[in-house]
Amino acid sequence: LISMGFDGYALGGLSVGEDKLTRERVIRTTMEFLPKEKPVYLMGVGTPEDIIESVKMGVDMFDCVLPTRNARNGMLFTNKGKLVIKNACYAQDSSPIEEGCTCYTCSNYSRAYLRHLFLSKEILSFRLNTIHNLYYYTRLMNEIRQAIRDDRLAEFSHGFYTGETESL
Repeated sequence: LISMGFDGYALGGLSVGEDKLTRERVIRTTMEFLPKEKPVYLMGVGTPEDIIESVKMGVDMFDCVLPTRNARNGMLFTNKGKLVIKNACYAQDSSPIEEGCTCYTCSNYSRAYLRHLFLSKEILSFRLNTIHNLYYYTRLMNEIRQAIRDDRLAEFSHGFYTGETESL
């Protein structure tokens, strides 16, 4: 395939049940054979952690249903981990999904109201949750790109895992 000179390469057939170490080994091994100057697209891998680890191995692009599917199921991404909006602890919580997030959802709605919408099966719940999750992923990718430009991807990755990443 490499001798055919494609504009980029796609890696598929992963994230379908194999363990994380196996998936990372396959990606790392495959990346050794691909031209560094060509973009690499990894299909269907999409947790924030998997994206960061794959970028560190040289992957450039991703697609995944995780932000939207999780939003429809009431699971929201935050810098502190996953927030399950249906949990009773949010019934009277007037704070946004994530303090400091400037997405439309966080700027206009409380956790309590989002919980109410979700439990009422309001379609608006799915939209607002999706807006937040997509915004989170957009910020994550922007931060990763900036870290690459600044040659501090390892530092960014460490900060992500330790909760020391400020702007995400």
